[in-house]
Amino acid sequence: MAKSTTKKTIKTPAKKGAAKELKDLFENSLKDIYWAEKALVKALPKMHKNATDKKLKEAIEAHLLETQIHVKRLEECFKSLKKRPQAKKCDAMQGLLDEGKSIMEETLAGSVRDAGIIAAAQKVEHYEIATYGTLAAYAKVLKENFCLKNFLATLGEEKKCDALLTKVADTRLNSKALQ
Repeated sequence: MAKSTTKKTIKTPAKKGAAKELKDLFENSLKDIYWAEKALVKALPKMHKNATDKKLKEAIEAHLLETQIHVKRLEECFKSLKKRPQAKKCDAMQGLLDEGKSIMEETLAGSVRDAGIIAAAQKVEHYEIATYGTLAAYAKVLKENFCLKNFLATLGEEKKCDALLTKVADTRLNSKALQ
């Protein structure tokens, strides 16, 4: 018989104040996406300034307005939970925004940078889609119907933004980046 080379895995110890119930996890996730959306409100104007394609600039501008609404919806959700809006740094969003900044620094202005901006923006959208889908599932189980309604509205907008970015990239932008 062959010896097993599988190492024994060690359980990760929980931090002090770790979530004990789904409601705790829900509230922690809410703080996380609140930070993420607020950070995105600051990052989108930089992406807009660096984009050159007209349709891409329009998409970024429209999504900035939507993102400001997403922040307000999250604040309303906190209020419905009788909680003060509180942001907790979202390491995932910070990483995605850092990557987007790197893409802009590593590309020349024009269609190649625009293609990179779309890639970075879609990674952000996919993260948000996953987060809002998860929050909606938690809200449904917790019977937080006001939050559920807001999460589903935002989820729909995030999916539309992702589809629009795909369309901008597919219709002509990625082909222009070949030249």
